Amino acid sequence: MYSILQELIEFIQSHDGIYDKTALAKMVSEKFCCVQDRSVYSTKSFAIRFCKGQGQSSAISNTVLSLSALQKYDDRPFVVCICAVEKNHLLLANTTMLSKISHSSKELRVDNIKGSFNASDILRSWGGIANTPTNFDVLFAMHQNITFEENLVRLVEATNNIIPTGKKFDVNIGERLVNIMQSPDRAARFAVSPDYSDLLNDLNTRTKAFENEILVAACIENVNLRGRIIEYLIAGEDAAMREKLIDALVSGNEFPRLITRDGLGDYTKAYPDYYTETDIKTKIMVLASAPKGYNLDKILEFLSEKNSVFMIFFVGIDYTQKSIKTKLISIFQSTLIDNTVIQEHWAGRNSRGVSQFNGEAVKRIILNEDNAIDVPKAKAFLEMIITG
Repeated sequence: MYSILQELIEFIQSHDGIYDKTALAKMVSEKFCCVQDRSVYSTKSFAIRFCKGQGQSSAISNTVLSLSALQKYDDRPFVVCICAVEKNHLLLANTTMLSKISHSSKELRVDNIKGSFNASDILRSWGGIANTPTNFDVLFAMHQNITFEENLVRLVEATNNIIPTGKKFDVNIGERLVNIMQSPDRAARFAVSPDYSDLLNDLNTRTKAFENEILVAACIENVNLRGRIIEYLIAGEDAAMREKLIDALVSGNEFPRLITRDGLGDYTKAYPDYYTETDIKTKIMVLASAPKGYNLDKILEFLSEKNSVFMIFFVGIDYTQKSIKTKLISIFQSTLIDNTVIQEHWAGRNSRGVSQFNGEAVKRIILNEDNAIDVPKAKAFLEMIITG
């Protein structure tokens, strides 16, 4: 899908060697009808800051932008263009792509957004994906799954060397480690049990009951809001709240404030031999995305319980065809494990990190794959997380 962001990238690259940030900014602003706010030029589709490079490199001597200014544009791709002698270097600089805040940041707190970032604070890769224009779509899709507030907590910690309040889950107490390492076997048994069929039918029935509303919600641009609304339509416990959501979807009025579950998943169901938590993940089939996975310490804590089984219910939506496809799989499903990226930098120093899923792999799973679990592979994956 050809996007405005791609058009911006190609336009700037066609002017490599201009070595005049003011002239380039003017041309971009005129072509894309940008609104200028001090050093930032923006549209509904992107925001961009132009900086002058030092010689042929992508280094710059001045700060890029204040964190408080970036907050205003963090809901769209924020691009930094460094005009060097021979080339215009482009970097994605949303908060997810920042390692820390460098300049005048001594007073930075979660309730006091202060300081600015330098070009050197922009990550050159994330999750093994290079921060280059060809990857901006997928990097921004990953960013959309993390809120500004979540990134702010990380940046405060990284900037001020604040001692983290959390701690890694200690697996070496009692039977914790044994239960964790047996969880792939439990998941494999559950996958072929009548209880799996019951859970799948339950979730599919809930999805079918609100199919039209889910298709409407799929058109919401805000990824976090869209996901939370669809999760609540399927698994919400308050019928009155669900009716308010549906009314807002139909009328276009402001959505009510959602109070989501504080657990690991969105839906809990107990069986005689299994205690299941299911996380509901929305995948818009025609858009690039990288769904946020799970907190690694929280998943280890849950799997340390004797009968625990953690599942993911993917809801694949193609609003162009007005169709919904679902898939209920274990986190140990073979293809999903191969396409689970561990994001260590995001979660803080006193945490094992969080996981994120490759969006194209999720699409393949929804369309073509079953809940195949390679138990030895799953146990190796768990050992990697534990030792992380």
